[in-house]
Amino acid sequence: MIRAVRDGRTAPDAGSDPLQPLRQARPLDRRDRFRTLLAIYDIHTAPLQEVGAAARLQGSPSLAELKGRLEAEWLTELEQAWEDAGHLSEVSSPDDVVKAMRVIAAKDRLPPAYTWLAKSASYEQVVDFLALEGGPDGGFDDLVAVCQVGLSGTAKLELGKNYWDEMGQGDLAGVHTTMYESFVEAIAMPVIPRDELPVEALERAALGGMLATNRWLQPEMIGALGLLELQAGPRCRLVLQAFDRVGAPAGAYPFYAEHAQVDPIHGKDWMDKAIEPLAAELPGWGPRMVRGAWWRSTLNLRFFESVRANLVSESAAA
Repeated sequence: MIRAVRDGRTAPDAGSDPLQPLRQARPLDRRDRFRTLLAIYDIHTAPLQEVGAAARLQGSPSLAELKGRLEAEWLTELEQAWEDAGHLSEVSSPDDVVKAMRVIAAKDRLPPAYTWLAKSASYEQVVDFLALEGGPDGGFDDLVAVCQVGLSGTAKLELGKNYWDEMGQGDLAGVHTTMYESFVEAIAMPVIPRDELPVEALERAALGGMLATNRWLQPEMIGALGLLELQAGPRCRLVLQAFDRVGAPAGAYPFYAEHAQVDPIHGKDWMDKAIEPLAAELPGWGPRMVRGAWWRSTLNLRFFESVRANLVSESAAA
């Protein structure tokens, strides 16, 4: 299926619907599902100079049908898992929503993968892990920009302030994406093609695309991004401990040091100025924001454990 999407994106006749054959297509497996969705999300959100003429397929009926069908199957799985953890959905007040968000964040704030990274991983394993991790908030600037569309009041202000921090408050050197690029250069971090990523990494990456391209999932997106802010700080501190232990170069530090310092502040402000006011103004959003946070947490944990196990296994085999 992913090959068909790629072929359709390069079809020369923009006046036709080259993705028509995909209306009845089925993914080969979960890997094919998420690689296909990521290719579709590229058409919606990737830099235009990279997408090229394929951007004209964004409104293709066949693409929309395929996207909706794959997402519906995935959402059914996520919703079933959420219902199995039903106690988390029992929130009836803004305070309950914030408490539920913090419970999810606290339970898995420091996954075993990060403890392993800080205490045991070799320099090569640290580099490989971070190459798969993609930064604590990969693509966060674009996600928060999309997420604030249509909001108002303190929630709008908070997401705008958060975005401005992502932009280095107007200083190009402080833009988080720029800092990440400097970090990548400092440790000569490899770029891992999607074809080589574990399925857990593909699913984790696809969550942001699904939330960003479906307006009706805005509450879940606010919860998912809020959870990221709550959890990133402590995890970044463990990355810094790993750098100290393995003797990482000085250029590796600024990006993770910045997140270790500011993300706890961002997390608190996101709860106080976005989550709680929205839950008060729009009560139906409360459980949905918690659900989005739980989705993100669940996919994160699958990813982290898969990466840790694979790197340990590869090291043992070597």
